[in-house]
Amino acid sequence: MTVDHEVLPEESRKPDHEVSTAVLVGYATAAVALVGWFLFGLFVQRQGFVDSVGESAGAGFALLLAVSVVGAFRHNGQ
Repeated sequence: MTVDHEVLPEESRKPDHEVSTAVLVGYATAAVALVGWFLFGLFVQRQGFVDSVGESAGAGFALLLAVSVVGAFRHNGQ
């Protein structure tokens, strides 16, 4: 099945939102912190590779959940 015309007219399309520099810096900081948390657990606490990966992954998923909840609240406010 093909469509030969645009579904939405040009004026009713939402523009793509660009990601701000502050958000990119925040994501990079979170990534560095998660890698640091992994290395801290592995080398300082000597808790093993699998435990360090699990702890870092859990912290990362919790951070992603928090970002998702904040994004949902911000989207509903528009």
